[in-house]
Amino acid sequence: MPKFHAPNRYRLGRGFTLIELLVVIAIIAILVGLLLPAVQKVREAANRMKCENNLKQYGIACQAYHDGCGYFPAGGLYNPVFNAIPFTSYPDYGDKGSWLFLVCPYMEQGNISNQAPNLAVPMYDSIRGTSGGPKTAPGSALTYDCLLTHAGSPIPKLPCGRCPSDGFQPDIPFSNYVGSMGPQCTNSPCGYTPYYIYCQPRTAGLLPDYGYDTSPDHGDTTDPQQLRGMFCRQGAKVNMTAVYDGQSNTILIGESLPAQHDHLYNYAPDAYWAAANGGNSHASTIVPINYPSGDQTGGCSDPEHSFENWNTSWGFKSMHTQGANFVFVDGSVHFLQQNIDHRVYQLLGCRNDGQIVAIP
Repeated sequence: MPKFHAPNRYRLGRGFTLIELLVVIAIIAILVGLLLPAVQKVREAANRMKCENNLKQYGIACQAYHDGCGYFPAGGLYNPVFNAIPFTSYPDYGDKGSWLFLVCPYMEQGNISNQAPNLAVPMYDSIRGTSGGPKTAPGSALTYDCLLTHAGSPIPKLPCGRCPSDGFQPDIPFSNYVGSMGPQCTNSPCGYTPYYIYCQPRTAGLLPDYGYDTSPDHGDTTDPQQLRGMFCRQGAKVNMTAVYDGQSNTILIGESLPAQHDHLYNYAPDAYWAAANGGNSHASTIVPINYPSGDQTGGCSDPEHSFENWNTSWGFKSMHTQGANFVFVDGSVHFLQQNIDHRVYQLLGCRNDGQIVAIP
C-alpha cells in the first residue's frame, strides 16, 4: 500500500514577514531616489539639445534671409512712412513684424507670413493692434488692419518657438528666442539701473575702453551704425560686412523667459512673437545671463529684481542650469555659462568693438 506523506511546508515556500517587506520597500525607495536625479538630468540634457537645435534652425534661417536680401532681418520692422512719427508716441502703428515673423518663409512657415499684408507696401497694414481694425494712423487719413483681421484667427504657436525646458504657459504663443542688441542701454521707468554703467560710452570715462561708444536707449534706431548688436525693434538692418569682430565671435540670438521679460509676456497680447515690439526683437547683454527679474506682479516695488525693470528683465535667461544657449552669426550654437566674465560677454554681444575675444 502506497504511503502518503504530509506536505512539507518549507517545500511549498513560506511568506515574507512584515519586516522583510518593509526592508524591500525601503530599498526600492532608495533606488528610486538615486535614479530620479539621473532621469531628470537625462531629460534636461535632451531638452537642452532640442533648444540648441531650435537656435541652429533660426541661425540658418537668418543666414538664408541674408543671402536673399543682402542683410539680416530687422529685429522689428515698421512702416517706412511711420518712421517719421516719433516711435515712443505710437508704437503700435505700422508694426510689420519681428525678425521671427520675417524669417517664417525661410523655415517652411510661409503659410503664417502669407496671411499678413504686403510688408513692402507703404500702407498702415500692421502685424499688431486690436482685432477690430482698421484704424486711422496718427496725422494721416491712411488706415491699417492688423494680422488678426487678415488671418481671421489668433496668432498661432510658432514651431520650434519654445525651449522645452521652459514649461511656462505652454499653450500661449510665446517664443523663447530673442534677437541680441548687444550691450545696448535699456533705460527703465523703474529708475534702478544696476548694470547701466556697461552701456555708457567710453568718452564718459566710466568704463575702461570696451571699444564701443554711445548709442540710443533700447536700440531704438533705423541706422545700423548706431546699433551695437545684430537686432533692434525699430528697423535697423545689419549685414555680414558690418560684423567687424567676426561672425564666430558675435551673438545673433539667445534664449529668454516670457515669465521674466515684460515685453515677451504682456506687451503684445494679440501678436506675441510676431510683433516688432513684442520682446523677441530685443535683449541686451548688459544684463548678466540668468539674472532673476521676478514675475508678472509687483511693478517696480523691487527694482533690483523687477519684471518691469528693463535693466533686469531685458536679458538672456533660461531654465537650464548655470547658463543659456546662444547662436552666433556664423550659425554655431554655444552654451554660455552665467558666470562668464562680464566684459567678455559684452564684447561677444557687440559686433564692432574691435576687441576680439574667444568664446569661453
